[in-house]
Amino acid sequence: MKKRLGIDIDGTVTCPSTFIPYLNQSFQKNLTLNDITQYNLAPLYDTTEEEMDRWMEKYEAMIYECAPLAEHALEVINSWKNKYELFYISARGRHLYDLTERWFQINGIHYHHIELIGSHDKIEAVKTYHISAFFEDKYDNACDIAEECNIPVILFDTPYNQGPLPKQVIRVKDWLEAKQHIERLL
Repeated sequence: MKKRLGIDIDGTVTCPSTFIPYLNQSFQKNLTLNDITQYNLAPLYDTTEEEMDRWMEKYEAMIYECAPLAEHALEVINSWKNKYELFYISARGRHLYDLTERWFQINGIHYHHIELIGSHDKIEAVKTYHISAFFEDKYDNACDIAEECNIPVILFDTPYNQGPLPKQVIRVKDWLEAKQHIERLL
């Protein structure tokens, strides 16, 4: 039986700076990815979490539809299509499933399953689907999944996910480095 990889979508398969130009335009800022030093964007854009949630509801579908791929994601992920089962587990809401699947098809990204859980708590899905390794950009998710599920987690390095890492979390700069680690680990 093939091992199953769990892969987050936003900031992992998609470029981590995807939302920044849209946020900058809406909130009249000029931030870059290097300025995004925390996952909670509201304080960085001088707004409330409620306002940020309303903004996301208004713009998320349009942004997800045209989100650019992270560098090397396509070639690495598609090189695994016959070697591993590729399960995408995302905090996106379930109402975005058709849009998400269409984005995968348009971009030519191979998948075996897409699970939109509508929450950042991915531990139950990781356990349910017997994931062997996970790919993530959110710091606390990476740490929690590694510790709770006892699997390796590849954490894509960004300014917003810094901190000490448990032994099973491996920080990488890109998909090429992620591939090297996974092929060594699995």
